[in-house]
Order: sequence, then C-alpha cells, then structure tokens
Amino acid sequence: MIYTLLGADGRPYESAVPGRLGGYRRGRIYGRLDCPSALRAIADGGYVAHRVFFADEPTARAAGYRPCAVCLPDRYREWKNG
Repeated sequence: MIYTLLGADGRPYESAVPGRLGGYRRGRIYGRLDCPSALRAIADGGYVAHRVFFADEPTARAAGYRPCAVCLPDRYREWKNG
C-alpha cells in the first residue's frame, strides 16, 4: 500500500510506510493518530477532507504545524512558550 505524507517543505510525497502523526491542514496542527479531539471531529463528519499525515514530529514542525494541545500537551506548552 502507498501512503501520502507531507514533507518538511509542506509538499505531499508517497511513502510505503504510513504516517505516525496526523494533522489538520486548516489549523496547521499535528498530533497522535489516537488523539481524542481529532477522533471526535472525524466521528462528527468533519476534519477528514483537510487531514494530512507526517512521518515524525520534526517533519511536522518544519512544515509549519504546531503540536496539539490535547494529545501532546507538553510539546504544545514548549511550542507556546517559544
């Protein structure tokens, strides 16, 4: 199976390995695939059209995404405090 991930430059690329993190393009947020907030949004029928995936956190940050406050609270605080 081939997966589409976003690279550090924000451009999609094909990968044989699935992404380890999910993201929301509109909010430029990334988080764990089991994030309760993201799963609620998906269950409510939203979010899916704007969902992206990343191989790892450094790639997500380089692409301009910030950590999720719900599933990555420590990393979110670090990001917020600059």
